[in-house]
Amino acid sequence: MSPSRGALVTGAALTAAAAATIAIVVWPDGSGGGPEGRTGARTPTGSAAPSPTRTYPLSAPPRTIPAVREHIAARGPGWRPGPDTGVVLAAGSGALADEGQLLARELKIRYRGDTPARPGDVELALTPGKGVSESYVLRTRDGRVTISGPDQAGVFYGTRTLKQSVRADGAMPEGEVRDRPDRPQRGFNLDIARKYYSVSWIEDRLREMADLKLNQFGLHFSDDQAFRIESETHPEVVSPQHLTKAEVRRILALANRLHIQVVPEIDSPGHLGAVLKAHPDLQLRNVSGARSPGSLDISNPRAAKLIDELLDEFTGLFGGRYWHLGADEYLALMARDPAASYPQLQRAAQQKYGAQAGIKDLATGWLNDRAAVVRRHGKQPKAWNDGFFRGGVVHADKDIEVEYWTGREYGARPPEEYLTEGRKVVNLNDEFLYYVLGQPNNFVYPTGKRIYEQWTPLVLRGTQPVASRWSGQILGGRFAVWGDLPQAQTPEQVANGIRMPLRATAQKLWNPARPTLSWDRFRALATRIDTPR
Repeated sequence: MSPSRGALVTGAALTAAAAATIAIVVWPDGSGGGPEGRTGARTPTGSAAPSPTRTYPLSAPPRTIPAVREHIAARGPGWRPGPDTGVVLAAGSGALADEGQLLARELKIRYRGDTPARPGDVELALTPGKGVSESYVLRTRDGRVTISGPDQAGVFYGTRTLKQSVRADGAMPEGEVRDRPDRPQRGFNLDIARKYYSVSWIEDRLREMADLKLNQFGLHFSDDQAFRIESETHPEVVSPQHLTKAEVRRILALANRLHIQVVPEIDSPGHLGAVLKAHPDLQLRNVSGARSPGSLDISNPRAAKLIDELLDEFTGLFGGRYWHLGADEYLALMARDPAASYPQLQRAAQQKYGAQAGIKDLATGWLNDRAAVVRRHGKQPKAWNDGFFRGGVVHADKDIEVEYWTGREYGARPPEEYLTEGRKVVNLNDEFLYYVLGQPNNFVYPTGKRIYEQWTPLVLRGTQPVASRWSGQILGGRFAVWGDLPQAQTPEQVANGIRMPLRATAQKLWNPARPTLSWDRFRALATRIDTPR
């Protein structure tokens, strides 16, 4: 988790179809998609152009981040926004109104809603049962664009492709895009406990994520330094600078419209300094009476009551599918002799789980008990990898997703151990995906180039990938910002610093194959897409 923590076929078969010549085209290395890389490409001349003919060269794929996974080329002028173009919804697709209105604003064209498509229009259509979740098909033909998908998220991602292509080259190329993500969980993780970020800053990141087809926003809002969201059950733990629940609901509403799930985290039984400041009687002490920073005394029944009340309250605020329980860096387990240093924990473990039990069993039982609390609220529990221990008499519940960040910690276990146990894993490899403010503990700010060229979801620890046979258990990944030295950068510097790493991460989560663009071309494309026209 957070690193106070000691701390990632050119030219295919051509087939004639009506007046169009179609080919499966995979972007050749070093090529572009428009004025900066297309060979012989012709810019569309109008929004309601004639049917494709052989007078046009075969189209190239649209230039987007992440790159589309499949493009069926065709001969034709493509599509560009014009004075008479609009966004319409296909019959039975009224649920796409938000997506349609957003696209119309972005392209500065009209939104006409549930009306028949006219020449030059963009039509959005829901096609349940056709395609996998979050997939879409984007067809450009006869001067018209149709974006269809089995769910709202897929159609939304199709609109991101259209928006980016227009920004990159002023147009959407003729032909058909068939696109889908490689991993179901693709995201960005933000530590607001150690560094406060405004609502508007967070909203800007959500919009940035959505354009990159990222769908998960991790929100770490409690740590030793601060507890950053208003609480009604325990107002005493809340830091002076915090988000109100109304502000959180505003963030959640935008995330929902952008098809991003928020993954909240209250870390326990470690990283609880802000909570323990208001409840010093629950802080863990060693055999000499010295306080263990940020650590909860889980042998005290009142500790579970406090955390469960917070979990019950905040699972009600956050309506998404996931909940992060933390579970990392419990300092009692980082002692040279945990049982001797914390005899009260050892006694509690043996009383609850038998004579063979130890403190790691007590900690594992704590994790399972907290997972049961969030499950009651319909949440899928997650925890950091160093909260799962080898051996012992108590084992972490199999449904808790492992968020793998490090191999440096107490009892460090290679990723293969979790995968062999059949566990689902999410990649937050601290070697590639950790942006730690101030660069403490040998962390360095990650570069987009390194992620783009060296990292894939299979690279869970260090720089070496796990075997491809484990790929189905690796659900995706998130790029993470941690605030260890919060004054090291301003929010604006953070936004600038993570810009290209976030784009590289999005590319590799959508398609982990070796990118076809060089890093320099990828960076130039990002600049072009990010510049409003």
